[in-house]
Amino acid sequence: MRKATLNNTLSRRLVLKSAAALVVASGMMMSGPAFADQLDDLRVSGAVGEAYDGYARARAESASEFVKSINAQRRKIYIERARKQGVSVDQIGQIYAGQIKKKVPSGTWLLSSDGQWSQK
Repeated sequence: MRKATLNNTLSRRLVLKSAAALVVASGMMMSGPAFADQLDDLRVSGAVGEAYDGYARARAESASEFVKSINAQRRKIYIERARKQGVSVDQIGQIYAGQIKKKVPSGTWLLSSDGQWSQK
């Protein structure tokens, strides 16, 4: 039993370290500061929210295509990390969601797993 607990702890640490690297890597993948600024502007305006699963949600129709692009890039990263870590894509997304929540600007809309929106 102790070995299983140790393996779970080590796996969790590895996933958390990977999530931190994912946050940095995803910011670079998404075309740099201008893209990040646009995302933050859309978050602050309420047109884009962030969800519990690590994916953005369009809260305004005008942001739909932008959100599709963001989520496609995130999904690629999540799949790659999940494969490397031997965990599910959903687990990676949830870990990333926690990192996103910490870093988004005040006023960003956040969607919880029970379907409720709240503002940071």
